[in-house]
Amino acid sequence: MVDRKGQTLIHAIPQLAFNSSWTDLFSPKMLSRVLCTVLFVGALPSLAEASQGHISVVLLGATGDLARKYLWQGLFQLYLDQVSSGHSFTFHGAALKALEPGQMLMFDVLKKLSCPPDESPNRCAVLKDQFLKLSQYHQLKTAENYTMLNREIETPLRQEGLKEAGRIFYFSVPPFAYTEIARHINSSCRPPPGAWLRVVLEKPFGHDLQSAQQLAAELTSFFREEEMYRVDHYLGKQAVAHILPFRDQNRQFLDPIWNRHHVERVEVVLKETVDAKGRISFYEQYGVIRDVLQNHLTEALMFLTMELPANVSRAEEVLQCKLQAFQSLWGLEKNSAVLGQYQAYASQVQEELQKAQDYISTTPTFAGVLVHSGSLRWEGVPFLLASGKALDERVGYVRVLFKNRAYCTQSETLRDAGHSQCKAKQIIFYIGHGALNTPAVLVSRNLFRPIMPEGSWREEVGQSDLLIFGQPLSDYYVYVPVKERDAYSVLISNIYHGRKDFFITTENLLASWAFWTPLLNSISNQPLRLYPGGVENQHLLDFEMVSGEVAFTMAEPLELLNPTRLMPSDFRTIQSKFRQSPLVSAWSEDLISQLASDMEKAASRTVASSGQFHLALSGGSSPVVLFQRLARHHYAFPWKHTHIWLVDERCVPLTDTESNFFTLHNHLLQSVRVPYFNVHPMPVHLNQRLCVEEDRGTELYAKEIMALVANASFDLVLLGVGTDGHTASLFPHSEDGLEGAQTVVLTESPVKPHQRMSLSLPLINKARRVFVLVLGKGKHDITTLLSRVGREPRKWPASGVSPSSGQLVWYVDYEALLG
Repeated sequence: MVDRKGQTLIHAIPQLAFNSSWTDLFSPKMLSRVLCTVLFVGALPSLAEASQGHISVVLLGATGDLARKYLWQGLFQLYLDQVSSGHSFTFHGAALKALEPGQMLMFDVLKKLSCPPDESPNRCAVLKDQFLKLSQYHQLKTAENYTMLNREIETPLRQEGLKEAGRIFYFSVPPFAYTEIARHINSSCRPPPGAWLRVVLEKPFGHDLQSAQQLAAELTSFFREEEMYRVDHYLGKQAVAHILPFRDQNRQFLDPIWNRHHVERVEVVLKETVDAKGRISFYEQYGVIRDVLQNHLTEALMFLTMELPANVSRAEEVLQCKLQAFQSLWGLEKNSAVLGQYQAYASQVQEELQKAQDYISTTPTFAGVLVHSGSLRWEGVPFLLASGKALDERVGYVRVLFKNRAYCTQSETLRDAGHSQCKAKQIIFYIGHGALNTPAVLVSRNLFRPIMPEGSWREEVGQSDLLIFGQPLSDYYVYVPVKERDAYSVLISNIYHGRKDFFITTENLLASWAFWTPLLNSISNQPLRLYPGGVENQHLLDFEMVSGEVAFTMAEPLELLNPTRLMPSDFRTIQSKFRQSPLVSAWSEDLISQLASDMEKAASRTVASSGQFHLALSGGSSPVVLFQRLARHHYAFPWKHTHIWLVDERCVPLTDTESNFFTLHNHLLQSVRVPYFNVHPMPVHLNQRLCVEEDRGTELYAKEIMALVANASFDLVLLGVGTDGHTASLFPHSEDGLEGAQTVVLTESPVKPHQRMSLSLPLINKARRVFVLVLGKGKHDITTLLSRVGREPRKWPASGVSPSSGQLVWYVDYEALLG
C-alpha cells in the first residue's frame, strides 16, 4: 500500500492509540495529529485537496442494537471509502447513558469492527485505529448537552482552521423521541451558513396515515425536506437498488414486453425463518404489514410499476413517477389479503408483555396481499406481495413472470434447453439468502441477454445443479455484484453523497400510508390462520387468486380468535322491511358485495329480455366502494348493453374532482367496457358557463332521456341518503324537483358547490327498480328518523322515494341501522 517509510508509520500509529486515554482522543492537539496521519495514509497529493471541509457524523442511539449490528460498521466503511476524498471526519456517538458506561459500551462495539475482505489488512488496521481516535461518546439528555455537543464540534475545527462542510445526524432511536431531538438540533446544533445538514430517520414512520401525517408535520417544522433522509434499508439492497437502472439500461428489450400484454404476474416476497421473539413489544404494535409490506415490498413494487423517468438518477423525476404509480393502484379491500400467525406468537406475547393467559393477539405475522394497478401498462396484472415470520426459508426476491404463448412440437429431450420458448420466461431480482445466498439478477435465456454495468456486476458462468423456481441455473443469465455491500453501508454512502433517490420523501411516505391504511383498518379484527412454523407449515399458507381476491388454497375452517366477541358473520338481517319495502342489511363490505351482485342480476335479466339496461347512478362518497366492486369483481356485467346516466351532478366542469362524473369515471368507467355513446353525463357545462337556465341544460338531458329510455322509466336508479334526508340533489324544502311535471331540475345545495342538477322525484319514481344505499354511523340518526316518519318529501326528500309501479329496496349497513 505504501513504501518502507509508510510501513514504519503503520506500526507506530496503533501504539499511539493504545498509549492514549479515551478522554485525550478528541483534544484539538490529537485531532490535528490524526488528520495529518489520515492525509498521509490516504496518500493525498497535497493539503490543498484536503480542504474540501470537515464532516461531523452524530449517531444518536449509538449503543443500541441497530448501531451495534450495522450502523457503526457502515460508518467505518464510509471512512475507509472516503478517507482520501478531501473531507476530514469526526464521529460522535450519542445516547441517554451517562458518559462513562456509554463510552465503554460504544468502544466495545468499535473495537470489534471488521475489515472488508477486499481491503488491505495493513491499511485497514491503520484506518481502524484512526476511526477510533476520531470517535467520541456524548450523553445527550438535556438542552445543555446539545449545546455542549455543538461546542465540541466547532472548537477543534476553529482551532485547526478547518472549514465545516456539513453535519449528519443519524436517528437510531424510537420515533417518539424524534420531535424533542429535532427541536434541540434545530435550536443548538445546526451547522454554520454554507454547510449542509442531513438528518437520517429510521422507520417506523408512523402507524397509519394519520400518525404519519402528524410526525411529518412535526419534523417539517424543524427541518426542510431536502435535509431529511428517511431510511428504508431495502433500498440499499443491491438487487433492489438495481431494478430501476436495469429497466433503464435494457429499455430496448423491455419496452415491448414490460406491460399487461406480456407479463403474467409479479411476486415481491420476503420470507424469514426467525420469529418475533425479543421484538414482541415492537411487533405487537406493528405486525407484518406495517413492518415489511408498507415499506420494503411497496418500494420494490413502485420500482417495477412506475413509468421510467428520462433520467433515473434525478431524485425529483423518480419521485414524481412513483407518486403517479401510487395514484394508479386500486384500493385494497379486506379480501385483498390473507393473514396468518405462527402458533408460538401468542405465548411469546403473554411472556414478553406480561399479558394474561386469556389475552388474544390479532397481530398478523404472515400476510399475502394482492395488488392491482389501473394504469394502461399494468391493468389486469396481479402483483402478489408476501412476507412472514417463522417460514420454511430465509429469502427475498422480486420475480416478474412473463406469459408463455409458445407450443413446442419437438419433444422436450431434443430441445435447446437454454433457449426453448416453451420454458418459463422470467426476470428475478434476487435480494439475498435462499439457495443462491447472494444478491443476483437472473434473466431467462429465452428472453434476452441483459446489459449490465461491468464495473459493478459480473456474469456467473459456472454451471450449477441448483434449481431456481423449478429451472436449473443454466437456464438463466446470472449476474452477481462484483463487490457485495451491506445495505446500510450503501445507504450511508448515499447520505454522504446527498443522493436523495435512495430515500423516502414525505410525499412518498404519505402516499404509501394512504394506500395501506384502509386495508389495515378493515382487517383489524379479522381471524388469522394459525401455522406451526418452519417446514411444518406445509401447504397451510398457500394462497390463490380468485375473481380479483385472494384466499388460502386449503379450505381449513378458521377459528375465531375471541369467541366472546361478535364478528360480522355472527349477525344476520335485523328485520326484513324498512318503510314497508325490502331491507338488506349487513356489514358494509358484505352489503356492497350483495348490492353489486343484485345489480348485475338485474342488468343481465333486463338485457336478456329487452336488449339494453338503463342505469342511473348517484354521486357522493357512498357509491365509490360500489363502483370499485363492480369494476373489479363483476366481469359478467353486461356493460356492452348498459347505458349509464347520472342521477345528479354538481355544477362544476366534468374534469373537476368535485364532479360526480369525474368520480364515476375514475372508479368505474375507465375500468369497464361501456360503449362511449352509452355514457350520458349531465350537461352542466354549456357555452363555457355552468348551470345557466338560459342554456337549457335540464331540457337537453330530459329530451335525451325521453329519446332513449322507454317511457322515461329507468331500469334501475341507485340513490343515497344525506344526513338531512336529501336524496339525489333534492334537498329539504327544494322549490323544484319534489313534485310537478319537470323531469330534470336545477337545485340549490346548502353546502358547496351550491348549484346542482338533478333528476326529479317524479322521474325517479317512474323507475322499474330503485336501490337506496345507506352507509356509516353518521347516517344512523336519519335512518332512525326515516324508519318512523311517513311520506313527507318537503321535509325529508328521501321519504318521497316510492316507485309507482317498480320495486324499492333499501341497502343499509349495520352502523347506519344500529349506530
